[in-house]
Amino acid sequence: MPLESINKRFSAALKFRHQEHLYRSRPLVLSPQATNMQINNSEVINFSANDYLGLANHPQLKQTAQDFTNLSYGSGAAHLVTGHNNEHHLLEQELASWLNTERALLFSTGYMANLAVLQTIMHKGDLILADKLCHGSLIDGALYSKAELKRYPHLDMLALEKKLIQAQQNKQQAIIVSDGVFSMDGDLAPLDNIQSLAKKYQAWVYIDDAHGFGTLGENGKGVFSHFKQEINSNTIVMGTFGKAFGSFGAFVVGSSTLIEALIQFARPYIYTTATPPINAKVCRKSLQLVMKATGQRNQLQKNIKQFQQGISKLNLELSASKTAIQAIILKKSAVAVQWSDSLKQQGFWVMPIRPPTVPKNTARLRITLSAEHTKKQINKLLTAIESICN
Repeated sequence: MPLESINKRFSAALKFRHQEHLYRSRPLVLSPQATNMQINNSEVINFSANDYLGLANHPQLKQTAQDFTNLSYGSGAAHLVTGHNNEHHLLEQELASWLNTERALLFSTGYMANLAVLQTIMHKGDLILADKLCHGSLIDGALYSKAELKRYPHLDMLALEKKLIQAQQNKQQAIIVSDGVFSMDGDLAPLDNIQSLAKKYQAWVYIDDAHGFGTLGENGKGVFSHFKQEINSNTIVMGTFGKAFGSFGAFVVGSSTLIEALIQFARPYIYTTATPPINAKVCRKSLQLVMKATGQRNQLQKNIKQFQQGISKLNLELSASKTAIQAIILKKSAVAVQWSDSLKQQGFWVMPIRPPTVPKNTARLRITLSAEHTKKQINKLLTAIESICN
């Protein structure tokens, strides 16, 4: 008999999550991804997806997914064996060309990419300086590396500089790690300041721009374009296809040396079966759509402005965001759950975000806007939120 059963180990922890209004359940989606959806047998207007440009159900992506000419569904093996299809190869080339970098490398998920990069390039004696609110996968990647991890207060460039000075004095190779657009607050990392500090103190930079690609910058090139910064040889950027691109997967862009190092030494890349070639083909099509989506990006900005103007009249605490991620800070988890349930009853799907995803006492409703949301849908949501306030 085991010393401890699985049931005994987790029963108390699961009960605690229920009691503290922290328990999570998977909603069952019964319709295509869109602004109007059927979830848990209810017709709702969806304000929780990351489908910022409305491409997830785009007819051109669906049509591309049906074209299996010269393709199998499964890749059959890892990229280094027989899994690296020409569709993967072309997608990597097109991403590098789009972002004006030497190379790009595909990953199955953004989480896997963040694990791979940080545990591969950061060695014992190095220092990882991560924003306090950066994505959990960045923290996990740092913890899997042999480097020292220190976290600086959110967006605090003075605190970051102090840590960079210490690293330089200790002769440590430092890397600054941050989200480009912070996934739970929607605010932006000050890329211009970060790049300036990196140059001054000879640090590297790694940015997770999962929520910036597609929505920000020239032709959707993300936060670096938004801040008019270049992705130089000591800068690494990760992006995902599962948000504004409306598809699936992730990529890392940087120098040729970086990409070759990841191919040779990154265990999450080496020991993973390549994604289906048809997925790479769909991502190539979604990249074309993203580059030409100026109209959708403009509409998204109009939707953000409409929501912010409406919510400003309700005396609610809103995150400091100018992006599609708009967080209403309710502090208590129980309140966030109650508000979410009330909105669901009124026909809106808005998920409550609670610790440990966000810090204690910052539970919130995370509202995400899409270019596909209509003015009427946004006004209806604002009216529903106002009814809860009253």
